[in-house]
Amino acid sequence: MPALLRQLSGLGGCTRPIRLDGHGTEHQVDRQTGEIGRVLRHLDSAEMPAGHLLVRCNNRRVTRCPACAETYRRDTFHLITAGLRGGKGTPEEVATHPRVFATFTAPSFGPVHNRPTGTGGTVRRCRCGLRHDQDDDALGAPLNPDTYDYEAAVLWNAHAGPLWRRFSIYLRREVAKRAGLTQRAFRDHARLSFAKVAEYQKRGAVHFHAVIRLDGPEGGDTPPPLWATTELLADATRAAAAKAEVKGPVIDDRAHRFAFGRQLDVRPIRGPELDGGTALTDRAVAAYIAKYATKGAETATGVLDRPIRLIAELAQLDIPEHTRRLIRTAWALGARKDLEHLRLRAWAHMLGFRGHFSTKSRRYSTTLGALRDARAAWRRGQVAAELEQEDTTLVLAHWAYAGTGLTPAEEWLAATITPAPGTEGEPTRG
Repeated sequence: MPALLRQLSGLGGCTRPIRLDGHGTEHQVDRQTGEIGRVLRHLDSAEMPAGHLLVRCNNRRVTRCPACAETYRRDTFHLITAGLRGGKGTPEEVATHPRVFATFTAPSFGPVHNRPTGTGGTVRRCRCGLRHDQDDDALGAPLNPDTYDYEAAVLWNAHAGPLWRRFSIYLRREVAKRAGLTQRAFRDHARLSFAKVAEYQKRGAVHFHAVIRLDGPEGGDTPPPLWATTELLADATRAAAAKAEVKGPVIDDRAHRFAFGRQLDVRPIRGPELDGGTALTDRAVAAYIAKYATKGAETATGVLDRPIRLIAELAQLDIPEHTRRLIRTAWALGARKDLEHLRLRAWAHMLGFRGHFSTKSRRYSTTLGALRDARAAWRRGQVAAELEQEDTTLVLAHWAYAGTGLTPAEEWLAATITPAPGTEGEPTRG
């Protein structure tokens, strides 16, 4: 029992660990001669208390595994922060580069229940005549479902990713135009970097929050040109968002075209050292983006966080009627041959959206993979210190997938364990 408790505690709270069968051996290797020496550690799944090697699932969704989602959220926070103030391989000078925080919304597909605010933040009446509470289930639902454009709503989600790519192209054009440069010449003077996250509104439409930064020609390692200002970047962002548009399919003689909604919010990011933290700070932006990096469509769908295999499954799900109609629309559109490339049935549980929830440009900052590697290297260093190991090691292993999750008894035991500080994110060892 104590050994099983130690194995479970190493999961750091993961509720759906991956079970692996197999074995692994770590050998000492002489740095000078390359000779393989004694065995430092040997793992065999058959000898482990749980009967398998247990490793964290690393699922980013908070509805699937809160512990792993928290690790993902923290990593995203550090990734965004590094691109705003430096660190993790990004120079600190990026904190002085022009930066804006922008929110891009979806267009209207019909009036919905909402909480309009007036001066002083007071909540006004919705079009239905009521003042809705923050947690009112009616928020986001159409005032008239029969006239709501469900087809366009689903197709918008499916084209949101391509629309963002089109926006990024127009943004470079707009910045170059304001600098008096051609697009080809712009590459020799400046570079745009960004990090963004997708979020679902209550009505089930995807919108984006993005950090956009203007650097020198080699990214954050070089200072931006003198003409590069935050005001220029903000103005170019608004202009590019207004012009970006992608063509959608033609369905029953109706041609769809998609653009961002009119509610565009572009604000400069000010570091706390500049104004005492009263404006939009680096930390506030990073925390805001990281919060949504662990969510999926649950804001609109409630508990639906996995693909649907049969449309009949909807009858067993406790979801809002508005969500049900969005999923049925995605399922029906997914049957069309001319829409096969959108894979709407595979992504019906995401209301048609099939893009990544958090993305960044290559030179914005570090990567999630680099953060995970650094964490694993730190843990290996801790183990090496415990073993007083100075030589390099060679690991020979063979592991095979054996299942997912814990047994009922293991779940009960895991629920009694509080993860020890510093064990989050580490695989369980025998």
